[in-house]
Amino acid sequence: MKIRLIPAALALVASAAFGDALPGPVAQALARAGLPQASAALYVQEVDASRPTASFNASRPMNPASVMKLVTTFAALELLGPTYTWKTEAYPLGRLQDGVLDGDLLLKGYGDPRLTIEHFWLFLRSLRARGVREIRGDLVLDRSYFDVADHDPAKFDGEGLRAYNVGADALLVNYKAVRFFFLPNANAQGVAVVPEPQLAQLEVASSVRLTDGPCGDWRAGLRYDLQQKSAAVRASFSGSMPASCGERVWNLAPLPHDQYAYGVFKALWTELGGTLHGGLRDGRAPAGATPLASYESPGAAEVLRDMNKFSNNVMARQVFLTLSAETLKLPGRYDRSQRAVQSWLAERKLEIPDLAIENGSGLSRSDRITAEGLGRLLVAAYRSPVMPEFIATLPLVAFDGTMKKRLATDGVAGQAHIKTGSLADVRSMAGYVLDRKGRRFAVVFLVNHQNAGASQGAQDALLRWVHESAR
Repeated sequence: MKIRLIPAALALVASAAFGDALPGPVAQALARAGLPQASAALYVQEVDASRPTASFNASRPMNPASVMKLVTTFAALELLGPTYTWKTEAYPLGRLQDGVLDGDLLLKGYGDPRLTIEHFWLFLRSLRARGVREIRGDLVLDRSYFDVADHDPAKFDGEGLRAYNVGADALLVNYKAVRFFFLPNANAQGVAVVPEPQLAQLEVASSVRLTDGPCGDWRAGLRYDLQQKSAAVRASFSGSMPASCGERVWNLAPLPHDQYAYGVFKALWTELGGTLHGGLRDGRAPAGATPLASYESPGAAEVLRDMNKFSNNVMARQVFLTLSAETLKLPGRYDRSQRAVQSWLAERKLEIPDLAIENGSGLSRSDRITAEGLGRLLVAAYRSPVMPEFIATLPLVAFDGTMKKRLATDGVAGQAHIKTGSLADVRSMAGYVLDRKGRRFAVVFLVNHQNAGASQGAQDALLRWVHESAR
């Protein structure tokens, strides 16, 4: 049913300044989408002002989805610092002579959120450069920097193999993801599936057939089955895929953290000309020992840009756990990091009532924040010494990250830095908009509704309204 706004109602919602009402264009867009105004919360404040320009339902706690990463980001920049780096270390547990380590090799992780294949390869290359060629013992993993309970990746939405559900780990390698490339072969009328990285424990089988028709939702016709036997995993793909799709990629996480790290290590170590004779086990680095090789991540400002531009959940979990590991000098734990964030907010005298933050990523059903609380955080971040680094982590509208395909032909393109959030019943955005007069506004828009996905037009309407000199 379409909802029509009579002129008197339009006049009411247009008078948003300092009142609890929606800007007219936003109210109209919500009505067109069939979304009740009660499902939305909004807060707009010029960064140099003391009062909001627009406010609606702003004191109501709502699920923010991934815009909760902004709390994690600001806390990390102030508590850890923009130049903070994460370490990964290698320790020989035995005598090293003539390239042969007569014992085990221990790797200790400190929660690096961005230890990709490329960076892990550089780390192992430095180990080879220090004379290690043959490891006669086991690969030992020290993951004690974080104290995380067994993570159930299927708990959130039942999609336990999806890469966005990967849990945190002190030795997170390449986000624990395997990229499965689907390569159509028109002559054979089939599709080859090739994993990257290629792990010794992972066997892949494909009986996917090619079909005619438009690409559309190319994964809809595919089925996959994972069978685990001891440390090995067999991934079988079946079903059909339209030939018009061409080459496609599907990111999945079929192995546990320790097995994945072991598989990547062994594959890269072999490529580098090394050999590993032993298996895998957990352990602790010797107290007071000096690592043989060490790798340092890029600075936190750069890591947080990757985290927010592409809304990487596991990176956010890693950063969140680092907050307690560093500030409390105890193994990183979610409840400890929650307390660390609350202490930081209290010390800053930054009031965010009803804040509930589970893991720092926003991938949570229990997270809550008010639009006003998040707006205050954005204003505080703008007035902070880390403001340039904070804003630089946010997607630039129409240019990159999760906002790359939004408002490309609109006047607000390139004039706003906006973090987005999305769950099945949540759509959100928060960030900064520069208006035509050169004024910058903190902007927050949260929608919690079973049809929240229809609210994009209202979000875009708010960005336009602010850019055209909010009044």
